[in-house]
Amino acid sequence: MAVDENCSEVLIFCLFVQKREAKLDPITDIFRTMHVTAFGLHRLEATAPWGVIQEKQTEEKVTPSDKKMSPTDLAHFAMLSRGNCWLSVEGISEPIPLTGGDCFLLARGTSIVLRDSPRTRPRWSFREIAARANSNVAHYGGGGAPTTIVCGSLSFDRASLKPITQLLPSFILIKADQARTLALHITMQALASEMAEQAPGSEVVATRLAEALFIQVLRAHIASGPERNKGWLRAVFDPQMGTALSAIHDRVNTPWTVESLAEVAGMSRSAFAARFKELLGQTPLEYVTEWRMQKAMQLLQQRDKKLIDVARLVGYESDAAFSKAFKRVVGANPGEYLKRGFEGHGHAGMAEDF
Repeated sequence: MAVDENCSEVLIFCLFVQKREAKLDPITDIFRTMHVTAFGLHRLEATAPWGVIQEKQTEEKVTPSDKKMSPTDLAHFAMLSRGNCWLSVEGISEPIPLTGGDCFLLARGTSIVLRDSPRTRPRWSFREIAARANSNVAHYGGGGAPTTIVCGSLSFDRASLKPITQLLPSFILIKADQARTLALHITMQALASEMAEQAPGSEVVATRLAEALFIQVLRAHIASGPERNKGWLRAVFDPQMGTALSAIHDRVNTPWTVESLAEVAGMSRSAFAARFKELLGQTPLEYVTEWRMQKAMQLLQQRDKKLIDVARLVGYESDAAFSKAFKRVVGANPGEYLKRGFEGHGHAGMAEDF
């Protein structure tokens, strides 16, 4: 019996070590550091004929807390849980037919039109419909064929140097019949159910489901084919660039050089530097420095560490060198950054207008 107990203890210890040694992938690191949150979930019950427009938003908005929000702080998503409709996206010539189970992710600053038919003229904006909504449900249309759309926004509750909307494509469409979308469909159904029932705790559950939905949309988009992936996403899942990015995010305090990162990627220095710049639009060391400052911003906001501790956690041996780099990237030294209250931004956008 004692042998069995010892074996159990060894197994538990091994599992613990394995968990501790698990590498941190870039997408997980991005979400944990930038505090991506879902909010403003709404359900549109539309009946034909109907048409809704989301105008391009480029101006800054002032939130109830009187804090301004950058236009790049948001992404929006919508899922068609019932019926059919047409989606027109700025920059895409032809309208896109949507059916139950389809969903899309949209970066802030891109205008769209949702309607029952390409011939229907949109007469309402999401903002105007919001004024008519009861709780989080809005009814709109002419009484014909019904369509149900669940939508919401994603934002960052802390300051961010490079929001996710700068890292992702401006528009991602996931069709219901696309491969590897089973988990996505289950989450969508659960989200629609939570918003329909409005049981105690539904708001919390719906928010968590929306965050999971966002990750699943990214997974489905990635699985759709490498030719559709652009920029950061393409780099993350490129065998060589992805290995280097994973190493950066997993060991941000390592004294990385272009040579050492190229070695991790299994490439020559020149080929690695050129490929990295092609995919991400910046040099490897620019990316390293910017992400170190992003992590530093998170650590500083916790206010439980000394400056030198924060510096060492992100790869600097002295607080002076760290402060200099921080000011160059963020635009203020660490002390000024905290005094100015670079805290969480408010929420606005598609869901607020809806």
